[in-house]
Amino acid sequence: MRVLSIPYSNDLLVATGQTPEALEQELRFWLAVKLFELRRVSLGKAAELAGMHKFRFLDELGRLKLPVINLEDDQFQDELHDS
Repeated sequence: MRVLSIPYSNDLLVATGQTPEALEQELRFWLAVKLFELRRVSLGKAAELAGMHKFRFLDELGRLKLPVINLEDDQFQDELHDS
């Protein structure tokens, strides 16, 4: 598995009031959300990138009022089979 490193300063930690672990988890989540929103990754891959189970990721998308069904018919069938 490849690893992406994103440098950030302590100022970002201070500004967000988060621990490094919490900030990095949040950044992973937002990256996954955006890639899913842009249809670059499937729901399952986005959830995996965010480090969440698919249903928790769906709940978070719903909480953010983001559409969760933005799939073509063949992609929708693939998602159903991946569950």
